[in-house]
Amino acid sequence: MTHRHESHRLFAMTKRLQVLLDDVELAQIQELARRRRQTTAAWVRDALRKAREETVYPDAARKLRAVREASAFSYPVADIEPMLDEIERGHTGEVPT
Repeated sequence: MTHRHESHRLFAMTKRLQVLLDDVELAQIQELARRRRQTTAAWVRDALRKAREETVYPDAARKLRAVREASAFSYPVADIEPMLDEIERGHTGEVPT
């Protein structure tokens, strides 16, 4: 709080989020906010709310069903060390021998 008369209740209900943007992106967001006659902060809050509402999270039951179905099969596997060596060779572009 910066002043004695500020509400403790309001202070406890809000949090600050810092987002770093380059000058061009910030100018674009400020222009969008201006067109909607909003502050930049209000525009950003609205954009974040909309993004949260539109985000679709995978159904946990569907994931669990896929794991159960996959576990019913027998897949070829190798010992962990040779498998990790093979993966590393693939990352470095080394041709398997």
